[in-house]
Amino acid sequence: MKVLIVGSGGREHAIAASAAKSPWVEKMYCAPGNAGIAEYAQCVPIGAMEFDKLTAFAKENGIDLVIVGMDDPLVGGLVDEMEAAGIRTFGPRKNAAILEGSKAFSKELMKKYNIPTAAFENFTDPDAALAYLETAKFPIVLKADGLALGKGVLICQNLEEAKEGVKTIMLDKKFGSAGNEMVIEEFLTGREVSVLSFVDGKTIKTMTSAQDHKRAGDGDTGLNTGGMGTFSPSPFYTEKVEEFCEKYIYQPTVDAMAAEGRPFKGVIFFGLILTEEGPKVLEYNARFGDPEAQVVLPRMKNDLIKVVEACIDGTLDEVNLEFEDNAAVCVVLASDGYPLQYEKGFAISGLDKFKEHEGYYCFHAGTKFDGDKTVTNGGRVLGVTAKGRNLREARENAYAATEWVEFGNKYMRHDIGKAIDET
Repeated sequence: MKVLIVGSGGREHAIAASAAKSPWVEKMYCAPGNAGIAEYAQCVPIGAMEFDKLTAFAKENGIDLVIVGMDDPLVGGLVDEMEAAGIRTFGPRKNAAILEGSKAFSKELMKKYNIPTAAFENFTDPDAALAYLETAKFPIVLKADGLALGKGVLICQNLEEAKEGVKTIMLDKKFGSAGNEMVIEEFLTGREVSVLSFVDGKTIKTMTSAQDHKRAGDGDTGLNTGGMGTFSPSPFYTEKVEEFCEKYIYQPTVDAMAAEGRPFKGVIFFGLILTEEGPKVLEYNARFGDPEAQVVLPRMKNDLIKVVEACIDGTLDEVNLEFEDNAAVCVVLASDGYPLQYEKGFAISGLDKFKEHEGYYCFHAGTKFDGDKTVTNGGRVLGVTAKGRNLREARENAYAATEWVEFGNKYMRHDIGKAIDET
């Protein structure tokens, strides 16, 4: 079959690398792709939000399956447009992608169906939000309602910070229209765990657990980013936690979406926090996480294409998801200055080393070709992933592999997966 992947980051590279292993794939395209994805797919210069061009390309090239990797086109309704043109597409339709597209919607859904989450209030009026904060307990969390590249969450320690946060989100519109509505919720403490899942509208099959690091600096300091690294599995995601989540979070979320007339087909990412009162949902995403996909997919034994087809066809109950009994760690190599200002266009060396070592991967997040050279083209540049018999070995392997790669203003955290040493 001919497959089109929509997106250009490390997640899409991981999807392409996994899909390329399927005997069903005859030809693969990626729009717009990047220098790493080009190893597996023909990259085409069409943006992820250019729906008309994407649909026309899929029809003209006889695409049998489209996999939408990114959140913006899912929330914008690309799946609906592809399906209307008769093209099989993996991902939630617009009315289901709202699970990620609106934090206010997802919080109200959890309240209505008794899915454990932090106490909250939604606001469209900044004055009402400020009045509410006058009597609030701190620390407290402010969240822009819409998509904000993983950066629209502010943790405020006191009233002054919270007032400034309301200004940032709702008045200054730092996150654009994502801040037209805002969620104010209680601050929860505990270990955070990410669990990705395949969903076919009624059945849910969870993948192996993962945990990411959002802050730019070592010791979880600095600004929030799209993710500076991740590891899988999480040692904190025990059988007891999994049983609780299956009963009170996973299936209830799928059932709630179906009951609302928004059947979800695709990937639901559950951002969980393990509190003293039990696991609670911090957030939902409507697609593979980035960089979680870079440690989860390399450990999956199944043919990704067959699982995707089962989600589309509603036969996921017939699939037995299997993962390797090992671990993986991904360290993001970024451009110094990310997530604020940084330079691009530096030549990258050492990429060929990964082809010489089994169990090591270099997923491209922000790269492009400049003649015969691969150069940096983003804040997050590469995701260096390595497997190991356990998390400690995988971490050692990943950090050793980061030394194979060089480029100007290379920056990384040095404590990805350090929580492993505390278990």
